[in-house]
Amino acid sequence: MKLFNTLLMLHSLILVSCPVLAQKQNFDVVSFSVPAGWQQQQNEGGIQLSVTDQKTGAYAVALITKATASGTTANQNFKTDWQKLVKASVQVSAEPTMLEPAKENGWEIISGTANYTDGPQKGLATLLTATGGGQMASVVLMTNSDQYQNELLAFINSLELTKSASTLINNPTAAPVKEHSNASILGLWVRYTIETSGYSNGLAQPSGGYFRKEYTFFKDGTYLFRMKNWAVYVKEIQYVYETGSWKLDGDQLTVTPRQGKGGWWSKSASGRTNEWGSLVKSGNWKLEPVTYTFKLHYYSGSNETHLILQSASPTEREGEQENHTLSFAPREIGKSLIDNPPGVKTGFENKR
Repeated sequence: MKLFNTLLMLHSLILVSCPVLAQKQNFDVVSFSVPAGWQQQQNEGGIQLSVTDQKTGAYAVALITKATASGTTANQNFKTDWQKLVKASVQVSAEPTMLEPAKENGWEIISGTANYTDGPQKGLATLLTATGGGQMASVVLMTNSDQYQNELLAFINSLELTKSASTLINNPTAAPVKEHSNASILGLWVRYTIETSGYSNGLAQPSGGYFRKEYTFFKDGTYLFRMKNWAVYVKEIQYVYETGSWKLDGDQLTVTPRQGKGGWWSKSASGRTNEWGSLVKSGNWKLEPVTYTFKLHYYSGSNETHLILQSASPTEREGEQENHTLSFAPREIGKSLIDNPPGVKTGFENKR
């Protein structure tokens, strides 16, 4: 991303040598090169690159997030991710120093930097947020030493964004999807995220917990919604299911619940996240008819078409979300990662 050469001036850094970079690779809408010797870790929400000097404790980390649906401005997206990705992880005492906005391949890019503390550690955090085509993606850089300045700058210079698109792009390697036909949303759509327990030495630490939501839309006009939350820091497992009917009208998707049930179960004595304990208590689940504005958006980096749902206000199913918008990825029916608690039947167990 040549436009980020201005970071050299911002940080008063001079690239005195050219670090060895691995072959360029793609993640979602971003392509990049990994500095030699850096570790790479990928999960549902993004990809993390890191390096640590075990002798001195110096570290550097780069996090690339997966593109998500966005209906707000580039400035608001930066503010949101500054809170979520930087200030929620380390202590930042001052507002970020901002660069002039830039544009690349249809994306508007906002970037800023600030000093931080993380316990006894002090470092520099930089956030780059790209907004375009109804979606956003971010890159976070953190380091507590100038030891890795050359690698970080080379990594920044290697970043490139695919061309943004505000409408559905047909996948050239798959059958085209008709944006507003009933057939276009049939199947299983999931949103699976992992729980993290903050940062250690600048690295996000998965806790082992997870949060999962999914819709299955059937050709007979019925649907199944399920949710399962297994959080390390919550005593019980939360589970919800809901069934009902759905229909399309242009870009409007209306779901009408008929029955639903929720509750909390104890965790298995073994501590395994794929096992259940016993029912602790049942919960009230509001059967809430909702009409969503929907679209199908193709992400070239992940080679997937996502179902994006936006409601006029928060819903029971999606909960509080920015702009009341949530994105669901496709998954083959029969390969759901949500299982029913003991004794619970939705009536849709063998439906296809």
